[in-house]
Amino acid sequence: MEKEKKLVEAITPMDEDFAKWYTDVVLKAELCDYSNLKGFIIYRPYGYAIWENIQKFMDARFKETGHENVCMPLLIPESLLQKEKDHVAGFAPEVAWVTQGGSEPLTERLCVRPTSEVLFCEHWAKIVQSYKDLPLLYNQWNSVVRWEKTTRPFLRGAEFLWQEGHTIHATKEDAMAETIQMLEVYVETCEELLAIPVIKGRKTEKERFAGAEATYTIESLMHDGKALQCGTSHYFGDGFARVFDIQYADKEGKLQYVHQTSWGLSTRIIGALVMVHGDDSGLVLPPRMAPTQVVIIPIATHKEGVVEKATELKNRLNKVARVKLDVSDKMPGWKFSEYEMKGIPLRIEIGPKDIEKNQVVLVRRDNREKTVISMDELEAKVPEMLEAIQKDLYDKAQKLQTAKTTSAQSMEELRDILDKQAGFVKGMWCGDRACEDKVKEVAAASSRCLPFDQEKVGETCICCGKPTETLVIWGRAY
Repeated sequence: MEKEKKLVEAITPMDEDFAKWYTDVVLKAELCDYSNLKGFIIYRPYGYAIWENIQKFMDARFKETGHENVCMPLLIPESLLQKEKDHVAGFAPEVAWVTQGGSEPLTERLCVRPTSEVLFCEHWAKIVQSYKDLPLLYNQWNSVVRWEKTTRPFLRGAEFLWQEGHTIHATKEDAMAETIQMLEVYVETCEELLAIPVIKGRKTEKERFAGAEATYTIESLMHDGKALQCGTSHYFGDGFARVFDIQYADKEGKLQYVHQTSWGLSTRIIGALVMVHGDDSGLVLPPRMAPTQVVIIPIATHKEGVVEKATELKNRLNKVARVKLDVSDKMPGWKFSEYEMKGIPLRIEIGPKDIEKNQVVLVRRDNREKTVISMDELEAKVPEMLEAIQKDLYDKAQKLQTAKTTSAQSMEELRDILDKQAGFVKGMWCGDRACEDKVKEVAAASSRCLPFDQEKVGETCICCGKPTETLVIWGRAY
């Protein structure tokens, strides 16, 4: 009982200190650990298994849409990085440099990649000749380094894991279609796999990716009402192509510049998963992506036949779910707390009395609802219950997002709303950068996106009062 008590007390209540609650959960649920270098975390097996399931889901969709995986170098020569000025300016404060190789100083500094656009561009300039070579649809799974001053596990790190897609096309239309298509893959990943509702839209010029003509985003709302950018997709136009001289001969033999895209989703999404679904007992994982969907806990393992029956049930359920059987000598109460901490969607309890009655007890992680079913129904009921949990988690998150989405007619109203209850705030905007900056200054809020689903919640800009038709989603963000 003492161990069980300590496990429960290990998590700070989210209403008491949300930031501390988050840190407690990611560490106590064994998603990650700190390394001895600030901003560089250790992905523990359970945390990495979550990333692998997300990776598997997305990688299948990348391949379905014709993309191929590649691997680019870790280091970028400074002269190559400097070729696209807007791009390098956006990353300059966060770049890590290598200045020595072995015992010898380098003649040119090498940048540890913060992203890989210039590497792809240099490669494409060598291999693209004709329109027949296009499109090139590439993706890579890797880590990047951005020397962040303030770090938090998964949400913001000096190094993080992600995928970065890079493609080139013959026309603007093809490149734009690619940009939006990949954004929709991110929407599907969040909503269908992770049960996280998102708002999709375009970033303002101030918030768009360095070097891009347009940046598209999916934004989600965390339990504490702060926004999180979950994935972005960028249209670069032919800007990089002109700098790196990436040209192709069209059907008439005329040289044309390619049109380029890039898109990325990182392990930041694991932080979103924690903050959208978690509670004061730890993680709550959506079944479709949970490394373990069902844990079987036999009660009174010393009694004859209990472990054998639990093993039989595991072997049956292996055909319909990802199952773990715990026959360790820990007390059942400790096991219950441990697997609640880890967010396993469904727990099956089975003891001598259950065996006599040919039944098991199913306990949902999300609402702790208990259901007694016949062992004969197991293969049918478990998948049914897992899908119910998946749907209910999405619906709960959507309900919270709806409840924490309001409208404002002025900066002062926006500030007052966010001071009282963080969330998404809809407000009209004239399109002027000065007004966007003023909102940041007065309300400490940033423009999250210009949503695809535009509506009118007012007639004038919340800052300057000019008439406008443009809606922006504002919020305070991680």
